[in-house]
Parts: sequence; structure tokens; C-alpha cells
Amino acid sequence: MSFYSVLIKRLAQGAPVLLGLSILVFFISRVLPGDPVRLALGPTASEETVNQLRAEMGLNQPLYMQYVDWLFGIVRGDWGQSLRTGNNTFTDIVVRLPATLELVLVAILIAITLAIPLGVIAATNKDGWPDHFSRVVALLGVSMPRFWVAILFQVIFVGWLGLFPLTGRLSSGVEPPPAITHMYLIDSVIAGQWATFLDTLMHITLPAVALSLATLAQVMRLLRSDMIEEENKDYVTAVRGYGLPSGIIEYKYKLKNAFSSSLTLIGLAFGTLFGNAFLVELVFAWPGMAHYGVEAILYQDFNAIVGVTLVVGIIFVLVNIAVDLTYGYLDPRIRHRGE
Repeated sequence: MSFYSVLIKRLAQGAPVLLGLSILVFFISRVLPGDPVRLALGPTASEETVNQLRAEMGLNQPLYMQYVDWLFGIVRGDWGQSLRTGNNTFTDIVVRLPATLELVLVAILIAITLAIPLGVIAATNKDGWPDHFSRVVALLGVSMPRFWVAILFQVIFVGWLGLFPLTGRLSSGVEPPPAITHMYLIDSVIAGQWATFLDTLMHITLPAVALSLATLAQVMRLLRSDMIEEENKDYVTAVRGYGLPSGIIEYKYKLKNAFSSSLTLIGLAFGTLFGNAFLVELVFAWPGMAHYGVEAILYQDFNAIVGVTLVVGIIFVLVNIAVDLTYGYLDPRIRHRGE
């Protein structure tokens, strides 16, 4: 089976998942208690004004007709009007998505960069102090809530030490770089604006580290277990018999074979981080999609709630497809079986 055939098959399998997700979230958002139209217009709005806006948004129709209209609107790029901003929900999400994507990418990069060496060191020093240290780090990383870690970082690194800025993506008075990808780190590098790059890096460090801790802990411990399991296999005994250096054996042979399980976890974590980013963005006033989603929930802005949830679902499906296709590179047996 060719690469494109597998890709098309995976996309076809993901379509029903997204359809089911949209149905579930759409109907749940519509049956929540309270009147979002009245909440959007305020308590002083007349009943005539409320009914007019409800009719303009199609909220006076049966639920199944509302869903059909919304579904056809999705295809046209009309994701419904946000009750809070008054804009097309699709436009609101597109404007804010790069900030969340940048935060998640930096968080996953931090997690992978630290988890791989820490996992390998823990495996090669089984039951030694590095292994015990990694166990403590993993326990703390998994058990501490993200929002609590974010607040703790603000107290220590902002309030006490004064090393990092408190909130936002850029300092006051610093102009954003030219909009190319709308991710400030990348755009500032492309434009050669190194002062802006450093300022963005200072702002993103604390929220990214707070967001990455759970993924770092999970990948580190899973990789440690898989590396220990690989040690007892015949190929490791063979390469050690050839006298290859320990570093090459650990990082070139064992790590590649042990990384398959971790790759699955990283792929799932990438989608999960978009959900975990909600409270982290709220604490650091990060102007991303997750922050927008929190405000949508507080204001019962159901079009925005459904839109944000659908985007997260699409990200989950695409990341899982990418992980499936990457398996063929890490494990040739899967690639040959497909061929």
C-alpha cells in the first residue's frame, strides 16, 4: 500500500470521528442552562432586540435544523457568529490559533529535549540516584495541576526573582514582527529582529515550561522502561560484542527501537496540550485560542465553544495520522508489511 493510499485511508477514518464530535458538542452547547443571547446583549436589552438577534442567528429553529445550517456553514467558512465578539468564529480562531500553536510547539520541544536524555540516563543507571531523581521529577510533573504550576512560576520567577515578564506575548512598546506565520519566534527570526525574538522568548518560557511538565514526565518514564526492555534483546548483545561505544549503542540502536511507544505518547500529548493550554493561557493572559475558548465557556458563546472544540479534534486526528505514518520510518517491519 502506497504512502498516499495510507494517508487517504487515515483521513477517511478520521472524518466520522470529527462528525460525531461536532454533533456531540453542538447539541451539548445548545442545551446548557441560561440564555446566551440575553447574556450577550445584557439585562437592559428589550425582548424585541433579543428575539431579533435570536432569529438572525437561527436560534428560533429546531435543533436539528440549527445543526444542518451550521454544518453547511462550516464548509463555506462560516462557523457562526460569536456572541461575545460579534465576529465570525472562524476568523476569531484563525487570528488566535498561531499563538496557541507556538506555545504548544515550544512546550512539546522542551518536553522532548529534556525527556530523551533524562530517560536514557535513568535507564542506564537503573536503581541509581539518576533513576530515583527521574522518578521524583515524573511524580511531580504528573501530579501538579498546570494552573497551579503556572501561578507558582509567576510567584517565584516573576515576583521574587524578577527574571521573566508576568503576562502577554510581548513587552509594552515592542512591535510585533512582520506577520508571516503569525508565530512571533519564527517571524522575528525571519525578519532578523533579534531583540523581538529575545523578548518573545522571555514571555513564552514560563507558560511553555508549565505546560510541558506532564508530557516531559510521561515520556521520560515510558522511554526509561522501553530502554531497559531493549537491553535484554539479542541485537544489543551483538553490538556490545562488536565493541561499539556505549553512547552509540544507547542513542543509535536502543533509542530508535524504544522510541515507538514514546512517539505515540508524544502524538497524543500534542493534541492534549491544546486542552491543557486553556488554564495556562488564562493565568499568563496569553492571547491564544485556548484563552478564547475559556472566555467562550464563561459567556456561553456556543458557536465559539463548538469551533474551538472542533479545531482541537482536527488537530488530534491529523497528529495521529502523522504518528501512524512515522511508524514506518522507525519500524521497517511496519513499512514492509504495508508494502
